[in-house]
Amino acid sequence: MNAKSASPLLRQLALSVRAWRARRDLTRRELAAASDLSLRFLADIENGTCNPSLRRIENLARALGIPAASLLSAPPIPRHQRIALLGLRGAGKSTLGRALARHLHRPFVELDARIEVAAGLSLAEIFELHGEQYFRRTEREVLTRFLAEERAAVVATGGGLVMEPETFDMLRAGCLTVWLRADPADHYNRVLQQGDRRPMADNPHAMAELKTLLAQRAPLYRRANLKVDTSKLDVPAALARITGQLPADGPSSPAKE
Repeated sequence: MNAKSASPLLRQLALSVRAWRARRDLTRRELAAASDLSLRFLADIENGTCNPSLRRIENLARALGIPAASLLSAPPIPRHQRIALLGLRGAGKSTLGRALARHLHRPFVELDARIEVAAGLSLAEIFELHGEQYFRRTEREVLTRFLAEERAAVVATGGGLVMEPETFDMLRAGCLTVWLRADPADHYNRVLQQGDRRPMADNPHAMAELKTLLAQRAPLYRRANLKVDTSKLDVPAALARITGQLPADGPSSPAKE
């Protein structure tokens, strides 16, 4: 059997296996070992040139951490089609996000704004009336809908999203993530320039608390796919840094062999 004569189902399986393997950042050898398949047999599956048994498809799905049915349906959207910006307030997520979205001709989404719409309340009212647990649950629900509905977009996330492992893992699986890091003073001053004086209001320790928060979250932010220092780069330079590291346009970036 050759790739051209393979059935549509086998071609679909080949595309899905390659896409999911790329999504999981696995080499072909790593996936073959994890699914108890020979390297040659997995290569034939990915080329659409063999007809694997259901048991072997189930082994592949288990190794990839997905339902077996997912391998027989449309392959996942390549992560780089949805770019998620991470970082504390004042990192430049809104400014750079809008510029990036214009450059890529994609919609720009602020996750916090969608949370407010879903809850019918401002962020401040959500925390005051319902508390952080309600906010995090709504955040996860809104992100789930975003990933289901938006095939290509630039999304600015809330600074604390990385603190929720399940939500962060979902974001990392569905988007190419970019940490916009900045010096604490720049975080602080940018928020003030936006007209929000809450960071300094009646709080002489605001800067110290900001530095502590950044230090606590930095190990999580570092799990992002890309990192851009917005204290060292202006918007055009930061935009060039991100777009220069994106895969070429196409149905999917190549999976590692």
